[in-house]
Amino acid sequence: MLMLWSILALAATTDELASWARSLDRPEPGEAPRAAGYRFAGPVFEDLARRAEERPGVVEVERIGATTSGHPIWAFHVQEPGVEVEDSALVFAGIHALEWISVEVATELLVELIDHPVRGQRVTVIPMLNPDGRLKSEVDLLADDNVYRRGNGPNVDLNRDFAVHRAVEPVWADILPARYATSPSSLSQPESRALDALLSRESYTRAASLHAFGGYFYAPWSGRWRRPEAWAEHLELGRSMEAAQGEHAYRTRQLARWGFFFRARGSEVDHLYGEHGITSFLIELTRSGWDPRRPFRSTREYFRWYNPVRPQRHVDRALAALRVLVRRASIP
Repeated sequence: MLMLWSILALAATTDELASWARSLDRPEPGEAPRAAGYRFAGPVFEDLARRAEERPGVVEVERIGATTSGHPIWAFHVQEPGVEVEDSALVFAGIHALEWISVEVATELLVELIDHPVRGQRVTVIPMLNPDGRLKSEVDLLADDNVYRRGNGPNVDLNRDFAVHRAVEPVWADILPARYATSPSSLSQPESRALDALLSRESYTRAASLHAFGGYFYAPWSGRWRRPEAWAEHLELGRSMEAAQGEHAYRTRQLARWGFFFRARGSEVDHLYGEHGITSFLIELTRSGWDPRRPFRSTREYFRWYNPVRPQRHVDRALAALRVLVRRASIP
C-alpha cells in the first residue's frame, strides 16, 4: 500500500511538472536569435517530465519550494532501484538568471543519470534554482533586449544570500562597500531557503553549484582568505576533475583567492561546506562567450558573456568533470 501511494504521489508530481512546463513560452526557431543553441525552460522541463514518467523507479521528482511569483523549484533524485544507497551527491544550476549554460549542463547530466543511474549512489540534480530570474531573461531575449540579469524575481543575488561568512572581514571593505555587499539577511529568499531545507534533510557528501564563466573549480572559502580544514580533500577531488577534462581543463582554486581584494560573502559554496559539511565546489563553466573575432559586439552582449556559441563542447567538458564529482568514475 505504501509503495502504491508513493507511485501515485510521484505521478501527481510528474503531472504537475509537465503541466507547469507546458505553461511556459515555446519560441519558434529563430524567434530569439541571441539564444541560438540553447533551450528555453518549457521544453527542458517537459522533456524531463516525460523521462521521469518513463523511469518512475529510477527518478523521483520533488517540488522543493516556490519562488516569490509562485514558480516551482524542481529537484530530481536519481538512484538505481533496489540497491542500497551508500553515498549521495548534489548538483544545482541556474542560480544566476543569464547563466543558461549551467542549466544545459545540469540537464544533460540528469538525462545521463536517468539512463544510467550510479549503482549505490543517490544523485540530486536541481536544473534551475532561480526560475523567476531565468524566465525574465527569456522574456528579454524574445524581445531582443540586451538586459543584464543576475538576481531572482525581486533582483536579489542568491549567490550572496546564505548564512556562512556574511560578516565583513577585509579592512578595505569600508572603502569599497558595494564590492562586499550581501542580501538583506541570511536565507532571505525562498530559493535559498528551499535549498537549505533540502541540505538539512538529505546527507550529501559532495556538491557542485554550476555558474559561468571563468573555467575554475572553486572551493571554499569564498568569504575568508584562510584555507578550509578539508582543503586537501577539495584539492584532490578538484585535481581528479581536471584530469577527467584533459586538455584545456579548468583549474582548482580557492574562491577567496581569485584576487587579493575579492571576497564573496554569504555564498552557497561556503554554506554547503561550513553549515552542512559537504565537500563543495562552485564551478565556473566555460571561459566565456566573448568572440575575439568580433570583440566589440560580443563584449556588449550580456547573454554572450556567459553562454558561448555552439555550447555542446562546453557541456561535454563540464560533464567529464561532474561524472567524477558524482561518483569518481565515468557514466557509460
